[in-house]
Amino acid sequence: MGSYLRWLKSNVSSTPLAHVASLLVLAVSVILEAINTIYIGQEVTFIAFIPVIIVIGYLEGRLVAIAATLLMAAAGLWMRRVLNAQLSAEDWTSAIFLLVSGGLIASVFHRLRQDLRGALEVAQARLAAIDAAESRYRWAFERAALGFANANRHGELLQSNRRLLEMTGYAEKELAQLNLEGLVLPDDRDAVRALLKDLDNGAASSAADIRVLRKDGKAFWARLALSSSRPDEASTESVFVVVDDISERRAAREALRAQKEWLDLALSAGRLGTWRIDIKEGTVAGSGKFWDILGMPSKPVRSLEELSAVVHPADWPKLAASVKPSPAVNYDVEIRVRRMDGHVRWVALRGRQEEHGDRAMRIGVAADLTERRQTTLLRAAVKKSERIMLEDRHRFSNLFPVITALVKMINVPENDVAKYKEMLIDRIRTLESTHLILSRHSSLSGMLHDLVAQELQPFKETRDITISGPSLTVPSGVAESFAMILHELTTNSVKHGALGDSQGKVGVKWQFASDGAGDDLVFDWVESGRRKNSNVVRHGFGSMIIGVDGTPLVGHSPKLEISEYGLRYSLRLSRKEIEL
Repeated sequence: MGSYLRWLKSNVSSTPLAHVASLLVLAVSVILEAINTIYIGQEVTFIAFIPVIIVIGYLEGRLVAIAATLLMAAAGLWMRRVLNAQLSAEDWTSAIFLLVSGGLIASVFHRLRQDLRGALEVAQARLAAIDAAESRYRWAFERAALGFANANRHGELLQSNRRLLEMTGYAEKELAQLNLEGLVLPDDRDAVRALLKDLDNGAASSAADIRVLRKDGKAFWARLALSSSRPDEASTESVFVVVDDISERRAAREALRAQKEWLDLALSAGRLGTWRIDIKEGTVAGSGKFWDILGMPSKPVRSLEELSAVVHPADWPKLAASVKPSPAVNYDVEIRVRRMDGHVRWVALRGRQEEHGDRAMRIGVAADLTERRQTTLLRAAVKKSERIMLEDRHRFSNLFPVITALVKMINVPENDVAKYKEMLIDRIRTLESTHLILSRHSSLSGMLHDLVAQELQPFKETRDITISGPSLTVPSGVAESFAMILHELTTNSVKHGALGDSQGKVGVKWQFASDGAGDDLVFDWVESGRRKNSNVVRHGFGSMIIGVDGTPLVGHSPKLEISEYGLRYSLRLSRKEIEL
């Protein structure tokens, strides 16, 4: 097509052969007119020159055609003058008509020549664009990363690109002898037939995953896409074939599916549910196990406010805070939910915050902690019972030496046994009151002075005891623990120190370290008098209570100084411990 247009364009322009033909036609016309006029005596009309002008106008340009017209008009007038000796008005009219006709003919042919040349240039430009597009298509077709082929309606391969040859291992001529069904495994040939049938039913394209069989017998997974191209006014139909190797993609998908199955199995075995909170939308999506833990019917997505029906009001702020953007990456809260069956369950929500596009999401897992918490509480209760039993055992073991010491400290007044019994029973009852305070496990709070005075009450009449300090009320837990420390100091003093010596003195005082609002309370227990076994420091349950070997039962920074002539014990209580 391009060569034909180039030939046609070259023939539109004048050539030497055209010039020769034009001169011959003009010469022959003039000679014939002269012969007819001079020798035969027959005048040739001017209109007979018009065909000659048309021929010259077709072969030559406008100027040559006009010049030939002038020449023929002049030749005709000269011959008529030779024949008739003069020119008539009719001759001049005919000559002028010939000139006008020749000019028009030359102009018309000139315009037609220009239009034809312009049309040829446009056609040539379009043809060049088509050639360039075809060249780019062929370049892309041959160098594409996907396998491309052209086939007919029956699936016969007509042309294949380089990539398809590499994928299948065939040479181009070998592949041209096959069809699409011969390139796939027998089990997948029905899928290829279905794709071709879809094109027959009018579908523009159709695709499926099939296994392509290489020349060496190995198979690989590929995405086969067929699209039809039905030329206008044509009875044949071509099929464009695209083959994409998806072996790695499919292997990755299978691996991902296997990992998901393992993850689902792990979550199921661990009785965990998955959840996702869209911070922007304020919605919660969860797995079936997640909604089961909350005691709610399974649903793909719920608004966060819907969970308020089951979440404990005291724990709702923890969950509501999850829809607020936070710089913290990890998310870990424990909430209580009241299920529809009335049971209260502890649920842990653990996850992290991530960005998905322009959305901030919190994703994680949910676990039912109720059984674990119940086990923890049960263990704590058992440990507390064991501790109480140990404390009671220790207290009872210390009770009898104290009673013995009381008996020894009280002399019989004037050999009055009744009076002696009365005094002894009074001291024992005082000791019983202290013991009851230590044995009480309900809420206990009281004045610090009363706790000290109650513990030392049995010895106030027989020993030199001083108690001083500001009036303070301590909370229940601190009061019970502090009473145990007092009891331990008293018992130790009875066995080894001032309370076991008739000349012993005990001074107890407490005061704030300074006037600061956050200062500690400093408690001092000071004994003076000869001690028994002053060089022996025992490390038992009592030492653990007052903190000789570490942290005391209450307070901090304990100090114990023992010498042959006394004992000093110091303890600090923080503001948080002594404030109600």
